[in-house]
Amino acid sequence: MTPSLESDSDLFLGLDAGSISVKLALLDSSGRLLADSYVRHQGRPYVAALSSLKDLLARFEGRSIRAAGVTGVAAGRLAELLGGAAVGEIRALTLSAKRFAPQAKTLVDIGGEDTKLLWFSGDGGQSHALADFAMNALCAAGTGSFLDQQAHRLGYDIERFGALALKSEVPPRVAGRCSVFAKSDMIHLQQSATPDYEIVYGLCLAMARNLKSGLAKGRSLAPPVLFVGGVAKNPGLARALREILELEGDELSIPPHHLVFAAAGAAEAVMEDGLSSAGMDLASLERFASTGQANPSRLPPLVKPQKAPKTAEFDWSKVDSASPVDVYIGVDVGSVSTNVALVTPEGRLVARQYLPTAGRPLEAIAIGFKNIFPDVFGKASVLGVCCTGSGRYLTADYLGADMTVNEITAQATAAVAIDPTVDTIFEIGGQDSKYISIQDGVIVDFMMNKACAAGTGSFLEEQADKLGLSIKGEFGDIALSAPAPVALGERCTVFMESDLVHHQQNGVEIKDLTAGLCHGIVANYLGRVVETRAVGTNVFFQGGTSFNQGVEAAFNSRLGQPVTVPDNADVTGAVGAAMIARDRKSWEKSSFVGFDLSKRGYEI
Repeated sequence: MTPSLESDSDLFLGLDAGSISVKLALLDSSGRLLADSYVRHQGRPYVAALSSLKDLLARFEGRSIRAAGVTGVAAGRLAELLGGAAVGEIRALTLSAKRFAPQAKTLVDIGGEDTKLLWFSGDGGQSHALADFAMNALCAAGTGSFLDQQAHRLGYDIERFGALALKSEVPPRVAGRCSVFAKSDMIHLQQSATPDYEIVYGLCLAMARNLKSGLAKGRSLAPPVLFVGGVAKNPGLARALREILELEGDELSIPPHHLVFAAAGAAEAVMEDGLSSAGMDLASLERFASTGQANPSRLPPLVKPQKAPKTAEFDWSKVDSASPVDVYIGVDVGSVSTNVALVTPEGRLVARQYLPTAGRPLEAIAIGFKNIFPDVFGKASVLGVCCTGSGRYLTADYLGADMTVNEITAQATAAVAIDPTVDTIFEIGGQDSKYISIQDGVIVDFMMNKACAAGTGSFLEEQADKLGLSIKGEFGDIALSAPAPVALGERCTVFMESDLVHHQQNGVEIKDLTAGLCHGIVANYLGRVVETRAVGTNVFFQGGTSFNQGVEAAFNSRLGQPVTVPDNADVTGAVGAAMIARDRKSWEKSSFVGFDLSKRGYEI
């Protein structure tokens, strides 16, 4: 119901055009909120803004709006189209807090792709002022998109998802640093029969911890704390914030109009600045909404890489058990895959396995050795075993390994053994990506990805799944057939999903999106892992992702030179570990327990 208006009262409009939704707030000259609206724009912010504005103007037909303030990620263009003023989000939130909650000492604003913390000084009223603020980086951890994606994975709409968290009694620990890594934790929890409501609240707690440690960085969030933004309607997160920030009762408050809090602040800004416009003309916005969003930036097509003939596989059937083959075993246990390699003293790969870890590394290793066992039984003499990867210590104990080594050294050892002149290694695995610089066969620099899946194999697999494509073979083949790959930029995997939806709605073909994603993973890898480090002239591309020809082609395009994908590039970590066992052998007899691991018991 619209409040009654004096005939001569001025109206001030505020719009908040975010990455997920468009919010409108209409104030009168005394600061009363007369009307508001919130709508998810599904990748079409200008279309949603136009529709919402038409509805609002119809409700207030005959009344003119004195001025409009626009905030959010699309503020600049929207303000220009509407003849309004762009307002910074921090200023909008500060003015809204001053008007509607002057007692607040801290404000938490969590939207679709942005999280903000504001600290206020003063005791309310005219003394209420912004003391400091913090915003999230280009990462979805701690944003509404993070929760949206997890809700989708568990098969819930976001409203039921939030309510479900209130049933939790013993929430598990879940990764809150990255949506893709959280997925791994969720799969493991589901496999161990953890109830959904416990997982949901574990995710809410992860978000709250991420806000406290990653955004506040140890700074106190003094009460009263105001919680606004689209995520403020999630009761599970409100509970989690109270628990993690140690707030009681009304020390955390959610205002009735928390969805349009920034929009109301934008209206306050133009009122405070004394701005006035000639009236609200939607003609320019209408023209842009119908044509201006359908022309994304395009990239050059990918060129299919040239492939050298593969080395013939070793034939165990020709080995006489009376003269067994001496081998060293390398095992690389990662978060996504577990790899086994058997290498002769001369450096020849004679057996290999590439298996999904699936949260159970010991089971994966047992399966790998079980698969190898029929070929090598009685025909292989194990001289040494070396483990690498994130699970190397547990695995080494299980296998009776003779040594362990870090992944950087293992990957570099394999590459230099293949080609002593290699000077740069790009290694992209499931959840880890590595850069290694080599000079005269020696590692001189390296870097690994931080707590982010952008630029990893999981990043690409997530997006392939969204497009309904198999990441093996099909994805790369379709990417190479794209005539005009769409530019997706260097973005978080969750935010990339928003771009994909937007472009699909605007008619961009699947193959152009797929090729755009290949460019995207390369852009993320080069921007977030390599950064400003040197890239040489003999670049090896290793790891499971190297078998995706679309990604290989994107590297070739970005670097202006071809990268080399060596034979068995997906198991080079295991190959390198086996070679290190050979080169550093200091034992007379290996401690290896045998190939029949699946028949052995093991207790942790």
